[in-house]
Formats: sequence, C-alpha cells, structure tokens
Amino acid sequence: MKKFQSVTIKGTKDGLILYLDDSCSYEELKKELDIKLAESSRSREDRLTPVKVDVGNRYLTKDQEEELQEIVRQKKNLYVDSISSNVITKEEAEKLKKEIEIVSIAKIIRSGQVLEVPGDLLLVGDVNPGGTVIAGGNIYIMGALKGVAHAGFYGNKEAIVAASIMKPSQLRIASFITRAPDQYQENEKREMECAYINDEDQITVDRLQVLMRLRPNITRMEGGL
Repeated sequence: MKKFQSVTIKGTKDGLILYLDDSCSYEELKKELDIKLAESSRSREDRLTPVKVDVGNRYLTKDQEEELQEIVRQKKNLYVDSISSNVITKEEAEKLKKEIEIVSIAKIIRSGQVLEVPGDLLLVGDVNPGGTVIAGGNIYIMGALKGVAHAGFYGNKEAIVAASIMKPSQLRIASFITRAPDQYQENEKREMECAYINDEDQITVDRLQVLMRLRPNITRMEGGL
C-alpha cells in the first residue's frame, strides 16, 4: 500500500499547519491533500479550524492557490488562514525591493507639490506649507517639515516620520491623522523629532532618540538608528 509522504499535517494550539512537498507533481499533491484532510477533519468535527499552508519552494499560480483553498473548504470544519511560499515572481520581487529601499532626494517640496515613493523616503530639503510627502515606509526629512507628511501609506502602523524641524500642517501614519499645534514658539530651540503611533493608537511626537527603544528594527544597519 502506498504511503503518503507529500503532505505533512502538524497540529498546533492555533489550528493546523500543512507542509506540502515541493518535489512531487501538483496533481499528486492535490490528491494526497484531499485524502489526508478528510482523515483529519473527521477527528475535528466539533470546531472550525484555521489552516496555514506552507508549500516550500513551489510557486503557485492564483488558480492553484484557489484550488488548494477549495480542497480545504470542502472539509466542513476547515478553512485556509494563509498560504506561504519561498518563491515569488520577478515582478513581486521588484515590487518588494521598491517597498523596502530608501529613496534619497534633495529638493524643496513647494506648495501644491506632492512627492511619493513606495518605500522609505530620505528628503534633504524642506517641505513647505501646502507641500506633501508620501511614503509606503518611513519618512526622514533633513530640513523643515511645514506641510503634510504621510508615512506607512499602505497601512504600516510601525512607520515613523522624522524631521530636523517638526512643524507639519498635518501628520499621517497609516490611517491615523493628527494636526500640529496651532502655534509654535519661534524662538524655541528644537532638536530633531519623530512622530509614531503609540500604544493607544495615537500619533505622538517625541525626541528622535526614543526610536532606538520603540522601533529597534527601523534600520538594518548595525547598531540601530
């Protein structure tokens, strides 16, 4: 009798993890997955169980992902929570690279101008009132921020905004928005500051030095920020 080895099921306190062999044929994998899940679901008929699928070094098309999800859904007490793969397309790799790279630009963002980058932004220059800078990641401004800054544009709540002079008309991080104080003390000596989302889901402005504690992974360089 054939021993099925292409699918390994591991139970955890949060549900099931399916490890799918990446060397067998896709059709063989589907057949074995269907059989093993049927056996597993019979022993778990009392509760709805999330399933994480790990396909290793196998690339799945969208149609194949949907097929695997359908096989899991056919078992009345199982549903797919996530599908992970070590393989991505060239287009996905290029998109990921853009999202994590730092774009350095030296210019002044004037009123009515909008500067947008997919990853982190390092701006050497000012953002004047009426100007806007947007980044998928963090925003670092080596100058005065007097316009609008929107970090974490795609929903990253861990993103921050840092500026040599922090006087924004508006700060946004992910979907959170705050306004700057109506008045600043012009003669007040200010140090470089940063804005981040705190534990109460509010945007807070503080000294730049706090990032070493609050966002220790903000940089890949040794020693942190």
